[in-house]
Amino acid sequence: MKSSYLTPVVTVFDDLGRLDPEQNLRLYDYIKGYVSGFVVMGSTGEFFSLNMKLSKQLIQLASEFERGGMKAYAGAGRMDIAESVELANYAEECGLDGVMIISPYYFRLSDESIYAFYSEIARQTTAKIFIYNFPDRTGYSVTPEVCLRLADRYPNIVGLKDTVPDTAHTAQVINKVKAEIPHFEVYAGYDNNFAHNVLSGGNGCIGGLSNICPEVFQAWMAAFEHDDLESVAMYQRKVDGLMDIYNVNDPFIATFKKTLQLRGVIDSVYCTRPFNGLQDKQTEEVLKILSRANISLQR
Repeated sequence: MKSSYLTPVVTVFDDLGRLDPEQNLRLYDYIKGYVSGFVVMGSTGEFFSLNMKLSKQLIQLASEFERGGMKAYAGAGRMDIAESVELANYAEECGLDGVMIISPYYFRLSDESIYAFYSEIARQTTAKIFIYNFPDRTGYSVTPEVCLRLADRYPNIVGLKDTVPDTAHTAQVINKVKAEIPHFEVYAGYDNNFAHNVLSGGNGCIGGLSNICPEVFQAWMAAFEHDDLESVAMYQRKVDGLMDIYNVNDPFIATFKKTLQLRGVIDSVYCTRPFNGLQDKQTEEVLKILSRANISLQR
């Protein structure tokens, strides 16, 4: 059974808060060969704190990385439709494989408003667009019906990242949209929902834990490919335990960066303000979680 795992990579800055191209490339190289692709400027990548100049720098950096068979995508979510279009077109010009666009947040939108938002963007770009549904951040959910209308009307709307804890919504999208448009790609947004997504007929996951231990997710995909359900279940339990990393600090981005530092992947753990780094007690908690999952600090 085929599956894909994409890494929404963290954005690495130096200790003064400046974008650090070398450390970002080091991270891309770290996951290369393990996962199916990566996304710059997802939620894990602090897209909400990056101006247009920095966003374009990250898109260019991702496009210049020798990624082999890996796919590369960029978050192009902005409250301003014109800025989303500008980023989507820039990603297309740079040769990325597509963009991921979260629906507008702050006000709860009607289905017609959501449809109008994505329609306006899709009409102004040829970039492949993945709808990013994240109800905990937007205050509402993009329904299966809206997904189907958009995918049916706009050929460049090609998929969905569904960041919902309840897998029922994702299964409904798979059943409704993929039945009509088989090439429409549906990804879970939480790592522990990967197996359910694949077994339901989805494409896999765009999950943050693959920043930290991409080897685990490579092995999980291999277990599916070889129909090794015993291993599939074993990795499910391992990832269920690793999900505790998300709860060490709110938001979890600082935890991811500290864990990557502990594994020797990056040097700086700087997060865009107002986010702070971890306290020593929290770092100890991370080490315990990794130890329980048999994740070594040595790469």
